[in-house]
Amino acid sequence: MRRRPLPPAPTPVPFSPSAARAHRAGLGLTPDQVAEGLAAHGVRLLPGHVLAWETGQLHPTEEEFVALARALWCPPAQLMGTPPATLRDFRLARELTQEQAAARIGLTLPAYQKAEATGRWTGDEDQTHALALTFDLPLRTLVTVTGRQSELDQRLRSCVDGRWQAQLKPVARLVPAPPEALSAALATLQSEYQIPLHWGTPAAAPTTPLAERFWHLLGER
Repeated sequence: MRRRPLPPAPTPVPFSPSAARAHRAGLGLTPDQVAEGLAAHGVRLLPGHVLAWETGQLHPTEEEFVALARALWCPPAQLMGTPPATLRDFRLARELTQEQAAARIGLTLPAYQKAEATGRWTGDEDQTHALALTFDLPLRTLVTVTGRQSELDQRLRSCVDGRWQAQLKPVARLVPAPPEALSAALATLQSEYQIPLHWGTPAAAPTTPLAERFWHLLGER
């Protein structure tokens, strides 16, 4: 009888041992006191486990990571070592489990887990808006972490090459901003980047990348 393959090991939580050590030292806490703080948040470990995290010998689980941030009185993102960059990072920064995130966004748990695992977001407009609110994501960050930057680039190019009005709804699906703000940004983008002929010679094109100019225009509104 063939054995079933073991499920893949979970991806380690983004964690900086030096940041954890610095936060503990800054509070004047001993490893024993941190262990007591962890226990108050439902995670029971020996002080030696805390030291193993700080030396990089062990890596905290999601539950342990969130409990450690609470025990050290700091935002979880400060223990990551680098700014949050994925759906999982932003979820942990908000101290949410996958179940809690899925419920708040309005997705089934499997659908949310797939989005986290693949980096591809398939939610509708309401779910995308809920995602941004739940994780407190700026719109530009939202497009990046949902893997939609390439599609947005294509839509913006279509705005310039054709009618921006035809791209309003597709862009709104990617960027849940007020329609009037999107309309103004897309109209301006088209007027600036369409290259008119001047006595048969194309005028100089703007040098700022389309997406960069789009975010600037949207930010003004």
